Parts: sequence; C-alpha cells; structure tokens
Amino acid sequence: MMSERAIRFLLVDDLPENLLALEALLQRDGLEIHKAHSASEALELMLQYDFRLAFVDVQMPGTNGYELAELMRGTELTREIPIIFVTAADQSEIRDFQGYEAGGVDFIFKPIDPVILRSKAEIFYRLASQANNLERQRDELREIAQARDLAIASLRAHADNSPLALIECDARLNVVSWSGGAERIFGVAPAKAIGRALAEAGCFPHDSLELFADWISSAGSQARHSAETVANGASGTINCEIYGSVVLDPAQGRPSLSLQILETTERHEAEKVRSLLVGELNHRIKNTLANVQAIMRQTLRTSSTLAGFNERFSGRLQSLARAHSILSDVTWSRASLGQLIEDQCAAGTLDRDRLELSGPEIALSPEVTLRLALILHELATNAAKYGALSRSSGRVHLSWTVRQSALQLSWRETGGPPVIAPVQLGFGSTLIESGVGDGEVAVSWQPEGVLWTIGIHSGFTVDMSQLSQQSDPDPATACHAEGFGACRVLLVEDEPLIAMDITDVLEDHGAQVVRLATSLEEALLAARTLDFDLALLDGNLRGAPVDVVAQTLRLRSIPFCFVSGYNREHLPRNFQDVPLLTKPVDPMRLIETLRQMRGLPAANARRAG
Repeated sequence: MMSERAIRFLLVDDLPENLLALEALLQRDGLEIHKAHSASEALELMLQYDFRLAFVDVQMPGTNGYELAELMRGTELTREIPIIFVTAADQSEIRDFQGYEAGGVDFIFKPIDPVILRSKAEIFYRLASQANNLERQRDELREIAQARDLAIASLRAHADNSPLALIECDARLNVVSWSGGAERIFGVAPAKAIGRALAEAGCFPHDSLELFADWISSAGSQARHSAETVANGASGTINCEIYGSVVLDPAQGRPSLSLQILETTERHEAEKVRSLLVGELNHRIKNTLANVQAIMRQTLRTSSTLAGFNERFSGRLQSLARAHSILSDVTWSRASLGQLIEDQCAAGTLDRDRLELSGPEIALSPEVTLRLALILHELATNAAKYGALSRSSGRVHLSWTVRQSALQLSWRETGGPPVIAPVQLGFGSTLIESGVGDGEVAVSWQPEGVLWTIGIHSGFTVDMSQLSQQSDPDPATACHAEGFGACRVLLVEDEPLIAMDITDVLEDHGAQVVRLATSLEEALLAARTLDFDLALLDGNLRGAPVDVVAQTLRLRSIPFCFVSGYNREHLPRNFQDVPLLTKPVDPMRLIETLRQMRGLPAANARRAG
C-alpha cells in the first residue's frame, strides 16, 4: 500500500522501452514512479494520485504531449503538476515557446543525458520533500492545536461544573477569567466580571481584596495561600474558603493570581447545629442523670428493705428508659400522650383490659413526656399495690381534655378497696405533685376510689398532623415470676456489671448460667458446643455483630432473645421474630420472657411501685 505522502513522478511515453529507460535513470529510494503509455492513461493516473513531476513525451500518437499539457491545465486536480517535455526534435525558439505556453517548465532532449535528467529531477524531488515536511508539520501543528483546544474545553467544562469558583486576576486584580462555578456561587455573570476590577463584582469585602493584593506582592517568596472569609453570594451572605496560587509569567515576569473558592456555608451551619446538639445532649444527659440520682435517693429514703428499694427504683428507672425510647423514635421532637399510655400497658404497669381512655390526640414536648412517664408509672404502681388494680374488679378511668389553654388529666379509680387518706404522703405522691412543673395537681381521697386531677400549662399541643401514626401495641403482662426450675442459660454480654445483674436475677429465680461469654469467639464456641436451654444474646460484642451466633442458635433450635440498648432496626435483620429486651432490663419482664420462651404459663400478675 503506497504512502499518502510518497513522492510520485509520472512518465508518459507511447514506447515501452523509453519508459523503462527513464525509470531506470530516475529510480531512487523514496520515489514512486508511475508509467502511462498514452495521454488518456496519464489523465486517469493523475486523477488517482498526487504527482510532483511529469515527464511527457512530445511525439505521441493521438493526443501529443502539448495537447496533454493543455488538458492538464484545464483541470484543477492536475493544473499544478510540473511538466518536463521529452523530445527528440532539435531545440528551437518556436518549439520552446509552444511547450512553455502549453504549461511545461523545461525540456529534455533525446538522446537523454543521464546527468542532466537526474539533476533536473533532483530539484523537483527536493521541492516535493520540503513540501511533504511542511505538510507534516502543518498536520502536527493542527493536531497539537486540536489537542490544545480539547484540553482547554475540558478544563473549561471542569471549571464550570466544579463546585469551586475559579477566578483568575492579573497583577492589578483585574478579572481575567470567571468560571461557571463563580457565577453560581456569587450570582455574577462572566460578562459582568471579566475585564473589570475584582472589587467591582461586589463579592469580597475590602480586607479580602487587600489580602489578595498582599498575595500578589509576595510573588516569588510564596506561591500558595489560603484564607477564610465571609462574602456576598447569590443568596446572601456566605462563608468561603479561599485558596490562592500566584503564577509568574516566564516571559515577562508578571504575576497573576488564581483563586479557588469553596462555599462552606452549609458546613458552618452544620457545625453550629452539631455544637447545639452536643450541648443539648450534654444538658439532657446531665438532667437525666440528676433525675436518676434524685429518684434513687428518694426511693432509698422511703424504702424499709433493700428488696423494696430495688423493686421501686427498677420500676421507676424502667419507666424513664421507655420514655427515652419513645422520644428517640420521634428524634426528640414531640411524643404522643396516647403512645405514652400504651407503653405503660405494654410494660405491664397498666392492664389495658381494665383501663378506660378518652381524650383527643395530644403531642407532648420531651420534658413533659419524661415527667408524665414517671407520673403515670407512680399512679399505676400505687393503684396496683393499694388501689383499684389490687382487686380484679377494679378499673381505672383516664381521661384528658384541653381547657383554657391547659391540659387537664383525670385519673379516677373505681372498684377497689375502700380508700383512706394517708396520714403522710410518700415519695410517689410527692413525685406526682411535683412532676408537672408549672402546673397543678389535686387529689381527692374518695371512699369509692382516689381521684387525681393534673393540670399542665405548657409543653403540649393538640395539632397531631406531624406525628407519625403509631399502631397500638398488644398489652403485655409483666409480673413477679416464680421459679421455673433448673433452666440452663447461656449469657452473652460484654458489660461486667450488666452481666452480674442479669446473672443474679436468673439465679434468684432458679436458673443457672452455664457460661458467660464476653467476646464473639467465646459466644460462638459456647453456642456450638455447650448444652443449655435458653440464651440471652447482647446486640453486639465490643462492636462486633452477633448474627453468626444467632444463626448458630437457630440451627440448633435453641430459643433465645436479644438483650440490647439498640432498637429493633439496629439488630440482625434476619431475626425480627426474636424477642427483644431493651436495656436497662426489667428483671420481672426478663423472667416472664424466659418463661414464655420455655412455654410456661404466665405467673400471677403483681406490680408494686
């Protein structure tokens, strides 16, 4: 296959031996020689190839050499091909004029002198070689220019699509380029910025402009700079991080400044929110710990026995923990009063079948939610121990309404033993009376049943449109469980105090902890090799998920339940049917869950407070 840039000569003669002789004299490396036996064949070759020189015999039958030259001058593709006429006739001015007029550039006379032939051919070969080099350089420059244009277009596209604002300025802080990112961030079109002073864009404060000038003046000593500033953006005041690069022109030594600007407004706002949340979390944790401390001290002060203290304090702590769980589900915004009551039923503090409810849907603030959780717990435990719920015929009527911008709750007991007003109120009653903040509490010790009236003036709303719909949980019966035999339990827990507490509860009710596993390896080995009846499985062990342990227990058909501080959605997904006990664990609910897992009947319900 012939090269497109090959140097080609065309030999035209009707005598084959003349063509062979010319070819032999002209043959050299880098030269392609084509031969034509007639004018028509020559024209056909000229339409296919680009020839740099044609040797044309003058005397040919049909169309002679001069006529061929005239035809070549009439076509654009062949007009520029140089022609050297080859003739056996003697040289004459008339013949020379005829040849030059036809378009020839020279003559070679027969018999041909090889030196003259090669000399004349060499001139055109060199001219063609130089033309090829120029064309090659032109093509290379075109390719370089195309690559440059593509690179510039790609850089411009990246600059326009980048979240950064890219701005270039000369030594006098006149804008040279203004990217699409700069237009999005600052709301200034490139046409209104390029060619003008950066100050005219109105984006940067005066001190930032002075800082940019200092960067330019430090050219040669420091090339990279960074700063933070507050600027005027498309939507108002924005925060920015600015990275500046000073570039020196290698030819003239003039500095220019390239600015890369990142808007950080959202990050600044997020940091403010994070700081606010951390402060709020710290506040709530301290308040919660203070409440727990107060509950512990007051419960201890009013308890005559350690068992009584443990029972009361554990119940109050459980109530507080469940209220926290409710608030966590609604991201500590507002909780439903109805959900708070149903949670007391699910925990076994209240019997849903012996409870009559009436009232509109109410949303409670986090503070009021925590207070009411403790109040409802105290009311329910007092009713179970002394009031209506201590007898099977007793009932509780809980109603609420909003009157004169206040939430009014009524707790009325009926069907219980005759009520006698206490000589001295205990901590539970004191907690009820002081738990409503700026509200008020009234109690009526009526013989047929006690009546508590609670007024709350703030921290609630009747508008429930933004509350998620909550399905009513099935009422659960938590009870003081009796011993259920020598049940062998595998306990998987990495917190020593929690493990000790659960072990004590299990042993108090006749169960035996066959192994305490504190790591994933120990738990997996015990789950595979030991003989036991039930397993209590922590949600994770030192950050490691317990899915493989749960799967091993399921394969062995050993009942187990999760004991975790995580909610259901954070536990292994393939075990949603497994019971979940939320930390801190209610001992009575723990025992009752284990009884249910063993298929034992529920113990007699009894809840003290």
